[in-house]
Amino acid sequence: MADLSDPKTVLHHYLQMTRDDLIWKLDGLGERDARLPRSSTGNNLLGVLKHCLNVEAGYFGPTFGREFPTPEELVPMEVYEEDPQADFYARQDETKDGLIDLYRRVAAFADQTIEQLPLDAPGQVAWWQPGRQDVTLQRIIVHVIYDLARHAGHADIMREQHDGAIGWRRENTSLPNDYDWPAYVAKLTKLADRFG
Repeated sequence: MADLSDPKTVLHHYLQMTRDDLIWKLDGLGERDARLPRSSTGNNLLGVLKHCLNVEAGYFGPTFGREFPTPEELVPMEVYEEDPQADFYARQDETKDGLIDLYRRVAAFADQTIEQLPLDAPGQVAWWQPGRQDVTLQRIIVHVIYDLARHAGHADIMREQHDGAIGWRRENTSLPNDYDWPAYVAKLTKLADRFG
């Protein structure tokens, strides 16, 4: 068991939990279902995963003077000028399994940065506004956890809308067992309708 009283260890622990949850939300889905847009802005489960792996590669790489060993697998910064959503969908030549594998390799790369540097290690985020670019490893870990956690929430809802798969974590859904969800939804709808 990790020493969760150590600040770096606890940050790293929650980062890894969020990564695992993002990958878990793709379990059992075929290529089409993983890619299918689930919101009016095109959010899709595989795109969220691809975005998150690019987030980690950038923040734990160039920010600290490191480069992912195979940068050609990532979305280059200049592509965003032409397609600002370039990292939010899988191209035809990318697969679900391939992107999950890439994310695991990016996570191992990010973990090296976290393990090798102290929390107060300085870095610079080139794509942030001038005057706000100087950061520390601690700030970047918190920033990335925040970013990934928001997207994990998106993934939770998208997966639930797709096939009803719910839960906070694979081993602990944090939801009541054998709950009458239709009755619960009806109850909440009735409450909301009182304000209609």
